[in-house]
Amino acid sequence: MNEYHNARLKPFSQKMRREMTKEERHLWYDFLKRLPVTVHRQKVLGHYIADFYIASKKILIELDGSQHFMDAGVQSDRDRDAWMQENGITVLRYTNLQIQREFNAVCSDILLHMEDNTSSPPAAELSLKGKPPNQKPSP
Repeated sequence: MNEYHNARLKPFSQKMRREMTKEERHLWYDFLKRLPVTVHRQKVLGHYIADFYIASKKILIELDGSQHFMDAGVQSDRDRDAWMQENGITVLRYTNLQIQREFNAVCSDILLHMEDNTSSPPAAELSLKGKPPNQKPSP
């Protein structure tokens, strides 16, 4: 079984793909879709769904709306980022406001990180050693 994929999240990720935010649509259609690498939208990675994922570079791109700045959202993002980093994935976070006001700078930053992450093969599998959201560690 490929632990890189959590089948329970697939229906939700498909729904999220159909219902992207305005900022996600802008980044996707006006930049990411045109890149010469495969970029996945709403990609299931372990217990999480990434807004955008470039497997060949092991780069995850997250667009943060207001819910990410509330206490629960901040902690959830920390847990998620830690799991991604444990699995060798670089996490790039941009606010919706940055997409709206600094789109070219965001695109340049993504390209810069893609250049920094030399070509590496996609991760064959990720472990599910990170705990699922809202689950306490076992004693």
